Amino acid sequence: MAQNMRTVNVTRYITPLREGGSLPAIAEADDGFLYVLKFRGAGQGPKALISELIGGEIARCLGLKVPELVYAELDAAFGRTEPDEEIQDLLKASVGLNLALHYLEGSITFDPAAWQTTAMEASKIVWLDNLLLNVDRTVKNTNMLQWKRELWLIDHGAALYFHHSWANWETLAQSPFALIKNHVFYYKAVEMDAANAYCSQQLTVSQLEDIVNLIPDSWLLHDSPFTEVEEHRLAYLQFLSQRLAYCSQFNQEALHGKR
Repeated sequence: MAQNMRTVNVTRYITPLREGGSLPAIAEADDGFLYVLKFRGAGQGPKALISELIGGEIARCLGLKVPELVYAELDAAFGRTEPDEEIQDLLKASVGLNLALHYLEGSITFDPAAWQTTAMEASKIVWLDNLLLNVDRTVKNTNMLQWKRELWLIDHGAALYFHHSWANWETLAQSPFALIKNHVFYYKAVEMDAANAYCSQQLTVSQLEDIVNLIPDSWLLHDSPFTEVEEHRLAYLQFLSQRLAYCSQFNQEALHGKR
């Protein structure tokens, strides 16, 4: 079952993380913890936050390690003292509810050459990214961290890429994901049958509904082709439910090329 998400208030902007185009930042919240803050006012807008939320919570349902996700409230007065004009504009555009991941202090970027991942773990991650149409877990950009001798998944903002236009989403829900061949674990994922049996049992339509219901209404109102918030929410659920229903076929077709 998807976890209940906490809401924190951002109290201190510490430093930008300039590796990504969306300019996330390390920030402190009123609970005393540090977070990687993802801004609703960044280039991809709330849709990247929706992908992050859905991807992270589905991964958690599958037993994969993901930093805690929280809603992060940003006050209108927060950016007034920020000297960097670009960051100040970003903060002003992000007033309200944003998304943040618990900051894993001391973590390092995952190095596939130095980390021995089990075939089952690699297969579960490929299964997840195949479900989500995640284009951004490649050798060049693994979007994984090594922390306390465990592998942690981060940055699912590029998943569900179709929702930036919602063009042909019904067709995509039932189509193989060709770009899975670029996945960092594509050739390591040799336990796909076992991973599919496990993941398709762990993840249910009821859990998907719980996760989709976590999406704040304000994120669904932004740049939406749907007339009603609930119609928009239902489209996410329908897409994910159909992907789940066809997951066995997708994984067989995705892996056919390496046999």
